[in-house]
Amino acid sequence: MFSLKGKSAVITGGGSGIGRAIAVLFAKQGAVVHIIEVNDEASTGTIAEINKFNGEAIGYRCDVTSQQQVVDIFNKIGTIDILVNNAGIAHIGRADNTSEEDFTKVFNVNVKGAYNCLFAAIPLMKKTGTGAVLNMASIAAIVGITDRFAYSMSKGAIAAMTLSVARDYMADGIRCNSISPARVHTPFVDGFIAKNYAGQEKEIFEKLSKSQPIGRMGTSEEIASMALYLCSDEAGFITGNDYPVDGGFVKLNN
Repeated sequence: MFSLKGKSAVITGGGSGIGRAIAVLFAKQGAVVHIIEVNDEASTGTIAEINKFNGEAIGYRCDVTSQQQVVDIFNKIGTIDILVNNAGIAHIGRADNTSEEDFTKVFNVNVKGAYNCLFAAIPLMKKTGTGAVLNMASIAAIVGITDRFAYSMSKGAIAAMTLSVARDYMADGIRCNSISPARVHTPFVDGFIAKNYAGQEKEIFEKLSKSQPIGRMGTSEEIASMALYLCSDEAGFITGNDYPVDGGFVKLNN
């Protein structure tokens, strides 16, 4: 079950964190993995890990905010069976202290970047009459998160885009779903804590972990497992849905 043998999977932001875990798992399941990153170095570690078990992975330097770059690379790839829109950036701030520059940057990477990849991938999927799109949303699109104004905006847009794509391309054999993680332990989390809470790393990590009802942060591998299911043929009857992978955060955090 959950074999991706013979499938071509494009994963944006596949160089670290959740994107890396998805890329590695998809390659283990037989997919040819195409890693889209803003610089070559970001994908090197992922490709090396995949090469250890003789998986197949190719890295591409691409700024997802540039539609022309995305279109050119996707056309070069040619056949795309799976698209995982995972690339994104975070931002801390409220509506009255988020600068226009920061708001625009978050929008361009998180929202326009996903749009550009959809714009480029969907025509290729329509040619083959099949395709699975997975967008990385967030619990920030479902519940209010303090100091995450621009980030929440971007993930709310991802949730809405998921529904639109699922509806518009159902007749073309293209499915589209999203995952909404809660806090996941990634290098970004460690960097955020080190930058903002120097000397209190252990205490803050524990506090953030316990903010999840289950008592810990999620792992990138746990998100990747859900991604594998949603992009596999076994999920062929599922489209237009969002799946919180959140340790109970949305329903049990009271």
